[in-house]
Amino acid sequence: MSETVTIKTLDEANSFAAYVARPAGTPKAAVIVIQEIFGVNEGIRRKCDHWASLGYLAVAPDLFWMLEPGLELDADVEDEFNKALGLFGQYNPDDGVKDIEATIHWIRREAGVAKVGCVGYCLGGRLAYMAAARTDIDASVGYYGVMIDQMLGEKHGIAHPLMLHIPTADHFVGPEAQAAIHAGLDDHPKVTLHDYQGLDHGFAAEMGNRRDEAGAQLADSRTEAFLAEHLA
Repeated sequence: MSETVTIKTLDEANSFAAYVARPAGTPKAAVIVIQEIFGVNEGIRRKCDHWASLGYLAVAPDLFWMLEPGLELDADVEDEFNKALGLFGQYNPDDGVKDIEATIHWIRREAGVAKVGCVGYCLGGRLAYMAAARTDIDASVGYYGVMIDQMLGEKHGIAHPLMLHIPTADHFVGPEAQAAIHAGLDDHPKVTLHDYQGLDHGFAAEMGNRRDEAGAQLADSRTEAFLAEHLA
């Protein structure tokens, strides 16, 4: 069962929408699905529906609500891809982490689910890292997160498990950035890194031309096992 809910911001001065997929029975935990730069589109909703099929409450907050509420873009359409890049340039990820924290509060207080994890993609992968460093989320997973190499100074704040999926041919996260991420996080006791040789940004997209089926299945199986362990 799916629905759209309204979540208040941390300061309660505003609110934003979130897509929610509910499991058939009592949720065993909750997973926040953090969007790419393309909004809460069909691919993100499908990921939520999958998590619900595994027994989780899945929530995808509309993080671009201050720029363009209800945004849905297709990465395979050039004009829409370019629009998404423009929105990414305007977006403040510090606001995004606050909205993720508000979503954590909504899940625990309103939905009544204590254990909360997140899975983020692209911009969402960066926000998954930031959530691990800045919130009390129980576990976080980031796919091809951008600019994490510029935020390694926050790694001391990571108190709960974090997994990052890194495609080695990511044209948005180059070899130097990847090397910095490994140098900064390989020895962190709470962090697990997985490299995907020859794969590019977006390889685990739920649909569309960017998806690499074998890579997506491998990464997703690791994610599911990781969250099953740490959200139990």
